[in-house]
Amino acid sequence: MRSIWKGAISFGLVSIPVTLYKATQEHRLPLHQVHAEDGGRIRQKRVCEKCGKEVAYADVAKGFEDDEGREAVLTDEDLADLPLPSKKVIDVLAFVDAGEIDPLMFSSSYYLGPASPAADKPYALLRDALADGGKAAVTKITISTRESLALLRVHDETLALHTMFWPDEVRSDAEVGPSGKVTIRSQERKMAASLMETLSEGFDLEELHDDYQEALRSLVAARLEGRPAPSPQTREAPDNVIDLTSALQASLEASGARKPEEKPAKKTASKRAASKKSASSRGGDGGRGTAAKKTTGKKAAAKKSSASGSGSAKKKTAKTAAKKTASSKAS
Repeated sequence: MRSIWKGAISFGLVSIPVTLYKATQEHRLPLHQVHAEDGGRIRQKRVCEKCGKEVAYADVAKGFEDDEGREAVLTDEDLADLPLPSKKVIDVLAFVDAGEIDPLMFSSSYYLGPASPAADKPYALLRDALADGGKAAVTKITISTRESLALLRVHDETLALHTMFWPDEVRSDAEVGPSGKVTIRSQERKMAASLMETLSEGFDLEELHDDYQEALRSLVAARLEGRPAPSPQTREAPDNVIDLTSALQASLEASGARKPEEKPAKKTASKRAASKKSASSRGGDGGRGTAAKKTTGKKAAAKKSSASGSGSAKKKTAKTAAKKTASSKAS
């Protein structure tokens, strides 16, 4: 991995030499401009609008024009000599809770590694201290000629750095949300929560892929081989949501989830009566279910009586004999 910046993390009197690496890379298919008629490459020339001459890249500078039309020309040397304390130092401004900074402010992501074996211990100390405290560091860094805020945080066993927009660069969302007060029913909330739970099951970020890039590569392959372009498979977005509840229910059914269950209704009198009648018809000689319960009770009583000693057993025998005598008299 090629480093793009070298410097040091500075907080208090501690200085940790580090190296900066890009944490991301795009997988876009590289395209260039060509003449549609014959496929010839399009070349762009740098031409001065005043003298009409082509200008070499080495002679190109940066400029700023004010409201009065005055032009301030700035060379690379001018920009390199700007007094920036964060040019070679990642200056820690404050420590905050790891989730305190809104991700909306993040711009680019980088990895930070120790610049030498001597930096391993202080690097590991800062990493572990941030992890133990659940903290991240708000810092300043200058990459190339741009100074920006950055968030320093722990990522697995390394330190990650996210450059950030300045607060005045983040636009307000005041005019983006709903125009008026919206009432959401509790059932709609439950259905939405159920749908989110269903769509969260078994999620694996590694399984996602870029449909556009895959389609683009298929199109390029078809053009190179002289085949017809693949037929597009697009899905049109609905113009509006007609019935939110129906849409949620359809989404739940499509995902295989059940509708949030409501409390079961109480049995009606007729259902209870039918249930009792059914139980009575099944038990003509007292009912199998009842007999089973009695049998279980007798077994439990028998265990208890055997544990209480022979005296209890004699009493039980006497009672049984009395019952038999009474039965014979009745017959």
